[in-house]
Amino acid sequence: MVLPINEDTDFSFLCVYQADNLSDALKKLKITTTDSTADSLEGCLDCLLQALAQNNTETSEKIQKSGVLQVFAGLLTPQSSCTAKVANIIAEVARNEFMRNPCVDAGLIPPLVQLLNCKDQEVLLQTGRALGNICYDSHEGRNAVDHAGGAHIVVDHIRSLCSKTDPASEKLLTVFCGMLMNYSNENDTLQSQLINMGVIPTLVKLLGIHCQNAALTEMCLVAFGNLAELESSKEQFAYTNIAEELVKLFKKQIEHDKKEMIFEVLAPLAENDVIKLQLVEAGLVECLLEIVQKTVDSDKEDDIAELKTASDLMVLLLLGDGNCIHMVDNGIVQKLMDLLDRHVEDGNVTVQHAALSALRNLAIPVVNKAKMLSAGVAEAVLKFLRSEMPPVQFKLLGTLRMLIDAQAEAAEQLGKNAKLVERLVEWCEAKDHAGVMGESNRLLSALIRHSKSKDVIRTIVQSGGIKHLVTMATSEHVIMQNEALVALALIAALELVTAEKDLENAQLVQILHRLLSDDRSAPEIKYNSMVLICALIGSEPLQKEVQSMAFLEVVSKLRSHENKTVAQQASLTEQRLAVES
Repeated sequence: MVLPINEDTDFSFLCVYQADNLSDALKKLKITTTDSTADSLEGCLDCLLQALAQNNTETSEKIQKSGVLQVFAGLLTPQSSCTAKVANIIAEVARNEFMRNPCVDAGLIPPLVQLLNCKDQEVLLQTGRALGNICYDSHEGRNAVDHAGGAHIVVDHIRSLCSKTDPASEKLLTVFCGMLMNYSNENDTLQSQLINMGVIPTLVKLLGIHCQNAALTEMCLVAFGNLAELESSKEQFAYTNIAEELVKLFKKQIEHDKKEMIFEVLAPLAENDVIKLQLVEAGLVECLLEIVQKTVDSDKEDDIAELKTASDLMVLLLLGDGNCIHMVDNGIVQKLMDLLDRHVEDGNVTVQHAALSALRNLAIPVVNKAKMLSAGVAEAVLKFLRSEMPPVQFKLLGTLRMLIDAQAEAAEQLGKNAKLVERLVEWCEAKDHAGVMGESNRLLSALIRHSKSKDVIRTIVQSGGIKHLVTMATSEHVIMQNEALVALALIAALELVTAEKDLENAQLVQILHRLLSDDRSAPEIKYNSMVLICALIGSEPLQKEVQSMAFLEVVSKLRSHENKTVAQQASLTEQRLAVES
C-alpha cells in the first residue's frame, strides 16, 4: 500500500503577509476572493503552510472548522500565482484521514483534476500530491477522481514523461505513480480501469529507464504489486520485458526490504505460465539458489524469512513442462543435488523441502526422467530416508514416484531395495500424517506397476506391504483405489503363491465384493476389481472365498452396466466364475 505523499519543502521562512497568527490568516482567507492581491493571498497561504509543518493534525482541524476548504476550490485556477501553494496545503491536510472526505465535500476534486492539464511543473507536482493523498484509503476520494477523469490524464502524463531523466521529471513521475496507486489500491474495478488504459507497459518501461532512482523504482514495484493480482494484468505483463527488468533489479538489491518488495511482485506473476518461463529464462532460479545458499545457515529473522520466500518461489517457478525441461537442460539438477548434499545430516528442513519439491516438479516431464536418473537423483533422494520430518518425507516420496513413472529399470532397482521398501511400509502406518501415508502407499503400488518385476513383488511381500495395498483399494480417492487394484492384479498374475496368505489375511476378496456391489464405485474400479477376481481364482483358498460370497450374482448384474468396457468384463468374469464353480 502506498503511503500519503509527503513534501520535503523547507517551511522555516517567516510569513510574507503580516498575519500575526493562524487564526488571523484563516479569517483573511475566508473573506478573500480571486481578485485579492497576490501578496495578501500568499502571506496567508505561507502562514498555513508553516503551521502545517509545525503541527499538521491540529492545523488541519482548525482549517476544517474555519470553512476555508470551500474557499480553496475557487483559488485552484491555472491563472493564479498561488495555485501551487493552495494545492500544497490540500496535499498536507489530506495526509490526515479525517480531512479526506471534507476535501471531497468541499468540491476540491474537479478543479484539482482540471489543474492536471496545466504545464507548470510545480502546480502539477502539488496537484498530484493532493489527489494522491485524498485518494489514500478513501472510497469517496477515489470515486470523485474517477468521475472527474483524473486517472486518464495522469496516465497520459506518465506516458509523456516516461523517457525524461532530469530530477524534476523523475520527482513528478514518482508523485503521479503514487497517486495512481493510492487511487486503485485494493480496488479491482479501478485497477482494471488502469490496465485497460495500458498503464502496465508504460510502468515496465519506466522501471527500465529509471532503475537508478530508488523512490521511483519503489513506486513502480508497489504499482506492480497492486496490479499483478488481477488475471487480466498478467496477460499484459506477459507482452512486456517485466521478467528481465525484475531479475536485473533483483540482482542489484542488498537490503532485505527491497528484495521483499520484488518478491511480492514476482509471486503473483510467476503463477502465469508465460511469465514463469520468462522469469526462468531471465535467470531467476539461479538467483534464488544463491539466496538459499547465503541465508541457509543464518539465524537472523530477516534471513530466515528470505530463505522461506526464495524457496517457495523457486518451487513455484519449477512447474510446467516447458520450464522444467529448460532448467534440466541448463544444469539445475546438479545444483539442487549439491544443495541437498550439504543438508543430509541435521540439515535445514526448509532447504530440504524446497530442493526435493523442485526435483519432484522437474521429474514430471517424461523427457526429464531418464536424464535425472542418470544424474543420480534417486540416490541423492534416498539419503533422506532417515528423515523424521513429515514435510521432507512427503516430498521424498513424491520425487521418487515421479522419477520411476514408466521407468521400468529404475522402478525395479528401487523396488528391490529392502531398506526403502521397509521404510515405505513403516510410513504406510503414519496415521498422524495422511500425506506421508498416502504417498507411501502410492509409491509401493508404483514400484510394482512400473517394474512388473517378480523380485520387487517378493521384496514387498517379505516387508509386509501387501496389507497396505489392499487397504489402499478402499481409499476415498479413485486414483489411489485404481493404482492399488492394478498393482494387486500384477501381484496375482506374477506371484500369487508368494502373496496368497497375505492377500487372504487382508480380506481382499471381501473388499472386492464390496467394491463391485457398491453403486458408487467408479467404472474403472469395477472393471479392475473383476480383472483381479479372475486372477485370484488361480489360488485354491482364495477361489473358495470367491465361491462362498456369491460373486456370480453381483457380476451378472454388471453385464447391463452403462459402461461398455465394464459390461464386457462382467460377461468374461461371469464365464470364468461359472467354469470354476
